[in-house]
Order: sequence, then C-alpha cells, then structure tokens
Amino acid sequence: MSESVSFVPMANVSELLGAITSEEDRKISDVIKGFTTFQDRDVLVAKITPCFENGKIAHARIGRRLGFGSTEFHVVRPKASRLNDRYLYHFLRQPVVREDGERRMTGSAGQKRVPKAFLEALEIPLPPLAEQRRIAAILDKADALRAKRREAITKLDQLLQSVFLEMFGDPETNPKRWPIGVIGDLLESVKYGSSEKAALEGDVPILRMNNLTYAGEIDLTHLKYISEEKAEEKHQVRSGDILFNRTNSKELVGKTAVYAGPTPMAYAGYLVRGRTRRGQSPEYISGFLNSSYGKTTLQGMCKSIVGMANINAREFAAIAIPLPPSDLQKTFQSQVSCIRSRRDMLKRQSDLFGHLFASLQHRAFAGTL
Repeated sequence: MSESVSFVPMANVSELLGAITSEEDRKISDVIKGFTTFQDRDVLVAKITPCFENGKIAHARIGRRLGFGSTEFHVVRPKASRLNDRYLYHFLRQPVVREDGERRMTGSAGQKRVPKAFLEALEIPLPPLAEQRRIAAILDKADALRAKRREAITKLDQLLQSVFLEMFGDPETNPKRWPIGVIGDLLESVKYGSSEKAALEGDVPILRMNNLTYAGEIDLTHLKYISEEKAEEKHQVRSGDILFNRTNSKELVGKTAVYAGPTPMAYAGYLVRGRTRRGQSPEYISGFLNSSYGKTTLQGMCKSIVGMANINAREFAAIAIPLPPSDLQKTFQSQVSCIRSRRDMLKRQSDLFGHLFASLQHRAFAGTL
C-alpha cells in the first residue's frame, strides 16, 4: 500500500484543453477509499453540474500506473481491440453529446448529475481502427489550432492578475499597507438571485453558476431563460454589478466576475449580486477574489453541505479586503477595460474556430470526413 499513484482533483481537469493540467503524487493507502480510480488513456467525464455542461471531459495521460480523482468523475475505458481512445475522447466532447447529457441529468438543482446509464447507452460509430486513428489525428490537429487562440486568451487573463499585483501588491502581505476593511464596506447592496426555474427558451436570459468562469469572466454560451413577468428587477444585473457564485463544488465555489452588460439579465439563486458604492470599483473586488490569495481565502471559509460547498451573502460581504484609494481602483478598472477589449476580440475569433471545429466533429462522426 506504499505505491505512489497520480491524484487529480476536479480543478486539475481543464474544460478548455480537455486534459489533466497537473497531477499530484499520493500514496495509494491515502486514496484507495473515497476516490475514483482510473488508468492512463481512460477518458474522464465530470458528471456533476455545471462541470459536465462546461465540458470537463479529459483524455487522462498520467505518469503512474494508477490514478485517483474526484468521485464526480465517470471513467470511460475503451476496448483497445475495437475503439481508439482519442477517437472516443473526441466523440464524447461533441456539443451534441453534452447537450443530450444535460437533458438526461438527474437530481435536484445544483446537484444534478449525468447518470452512468447515459454514457453506457450512447451509440458510437465504429469504423475500422485505422480509420478511427485517422479521424482522431485530423481532430487533434484542428483542436491544436483552437488551443493557440485559447492560450492567447489565457495569457491576457494572467496579465490581468499581474496588473492587479503591480498596482495593489499581494493581498496576503499587503506591502503597500492599505487600510483593511471588508467587502461590504465597498458595496451598497448584496442580493440573492432568482429561484425561478429556467428553460432553454424564454424572454429574459438568466445567468447561472456555469456562466461564471474560474478565471473571473462571464461566459454567455449555454444561456437559459425565464419569462418576463418572473424577471423581477431585484433579480436583475446591470453593467458593473459583481456576481459571486455562493454554492458549487469546493473547488469552484466563490467564482466571481463583473457583468459588463449592456443588456440587463436575470441571475439565478446560486449567485449573489454585489452592487458597489459610488467611487468604488467592482473590478478591484473581482481582481482581489480572483487572486491566488482570494481563492485560497474562499477555499478556507466555505462550508460543505451534501457534497456542495457554500459561502452565503453575509459571509461574502464580511471577507476582509485591503482598501486602496478610489482613484487607484479606477485606474485599475481602466486598464482592465483595455485588456478585456483585446480579450473579447480573441474570444470572438476563438468562438469562430469553435463553430468550425464543431462542424468538423459532426462530419467526422457522420462518416463524411
């Protein structure tokens, strides 16, 4: 029981790359109970919402004989004599498969999961292995082009973090000796979102927890809607509002982003809306919570309830935060705006690549590639 194995938390699986970003060395005796086991070249499918909808499906390449990870993974292992692992990986990553899986989820809101039976019942085209490898190689090359665009976006996200640290210093050590307050000092209101049931069609788009990214952005893909009469003003966001994900898995709880508008939208009950006082910058609060120190703070304070972690609105408002001058916060907000403009352009290009890739996937598994 002293064998070293690879350990992969949910946060170490990238929905963008479709891969494990890093693995930890653990003793098998420490993880043999309470975790999911897998092997090199298995495909990991996150089963819980919103990870599944966000595309946390990865081809596992690990350096140890065995891997262990979250119990929220389904492990799909192909029969090597009939099914190529990369071919299987690309098949499961198709938008149509993920959309069908979302419709088949079971469980209560916030804890819905894709059942094992859904994956077992999927029908997959099975051309000869040589043809599977050819298709997988074409999709791999096309996906690599998409990855370059995503890498450029990631570098801009890193630039945002660097600008924050340069202007305000590391919040953990507060080298610029700003006075310390709490987030509530910078806000005029903190409100929970709507508990109305959302649908694929409706009048008003509603932002849910999967529309907030771990990097601190608003992702408007996979929107759902509610009727106009149920979209009360108190449950709407406007440009400059902060959205805080109060309930999620432990790795993802506390995701924070600033809504840039311009269209008013509703926001769901697993989110908290923070509206800043005049002269205070929402981007500064978001930058703080998305810093390494901010994320560590959130991880340390969340409470686990039946597999989900929670930080309520009162606790959110009570988080200690340095209080730099308003003019410096506004300078930071201006720089964020410039970086985001460049990021949005790259994101549009990336979305176009994504649509082209989805078309290529469809042709590949329809037998016309």
